[in-house]
Amino acid sequence: MNASQCYRAPALLTLYVVVFCCLLPVCAQNRPDDVHITPRVQPEEPKPAELVSPAALKSHTKALRVDVDMVLVPVTITDPLNRLVTGLDKENFTIFQDKDKQVIRNFSSEDAPVSIGIIFDMSGSMGSKIERAREAVSEFLKTANPQDEFFLITFADEPEQLSDFSESVPDLESRLIFTAPKGRTALLDAIYLGIHKMRNAKYPKKALLIISDGGDNHSRYTEGEIRSLVKESDVMIYAIGIYDHYFPTEEERLGPQLLSDIAETTGGRAFTIDNPNDLADVATKIGIELRNQYVLGYRPSTPTHDGKWHRIKVKLIPPKGLPPLRVYAKTGYYAPSQ
Repeated sequence: MNASQCYRAPALLTLYVVVFCCLLPVCAQNRPDDVHITPRVQPEEPKPAELVSPAALKSHTKALRVDVDMVLVPVTITDPLNRLVTGLDKENFTIFQDKDKQVIRNFSSEDAPVSIGIIFDMSGSMGSKIERAREAVSEFLKTANPQDEFFLITFADEPEQLSDFSESVPDLESRLIFTAPKGRTALLDAIYLGIHKMRNAKYPKKALLIISDGGDNHSRYTEGEIRSLVKESDVMIYAIGIYDHYFPTEEERLGPQLLSDIAETTGGRAFTIDNPNDLADVATKIGIELRNQYVLGYRPSTPTHDGKWHRIKVKLIPPKGLPPLRVYAKTGYYAPSQ
């Protein structure tokens, strides 16, 4: 059986139970039929409070600042085999801001609705991979919560918004059918447009899924500008890259590392694959990961309105008996300036 497993750590026990998630490894050739993750059994105590166009592109953009007292930090936990770890409790986490320990006031591991933007590469080099890439989008959408909202941006010589925020999965899929690969790769401009669109998102939890086969070679925005914008946006970024072994420019050669750095800054992840047949499996994995995150909420112990970057560090206190685990969380946020 090729299906991998994910861990579930009980609330008050020191042992963990291995739960099958039917997630294939990136290198797997067989696609999962479905996924089962056992819900965490809640203890008998009160539940935590609810957590609560290309032509317009310019060379610079005003920084995005989110003026809220509560800082929300989505967290993903994986084991050494890259399987999700579910069932942890508030007591298993410690969070620091600028090296100062914070009080976790809100904690959730429920499947909350997400505002999602799909950033889809339609450049000429995607010609032989386009059908698998479309299939990957469809598989990703199958993991959606019925309340999720989506928008779609494609990019080649320039980004184009094909769909506004919508809860209609069939509508989103239909808009990809009639697109044809051509042109170069304006990846950075597409990320900018996606971040800009997220200003109209309905939900606090926001994510971009980028599917691309190469680094940028045709954008107006620079890497530095996009890195800064991403840090200011409070949007998780996930990326699936299927890259050729030859990069004609330095920008394209550095593309995979750029996407990886951007994604990890936001608490997301970048996946690099060699075979287009693996696209759908990885897209499913990302969709399930979005559904099985922990969300930690805290109010800074020393509130500041300095407009500066404040570093966040999430540390895990795992139950005894678990192997070494990895924590994925955003690395910081910009405080409001007023």
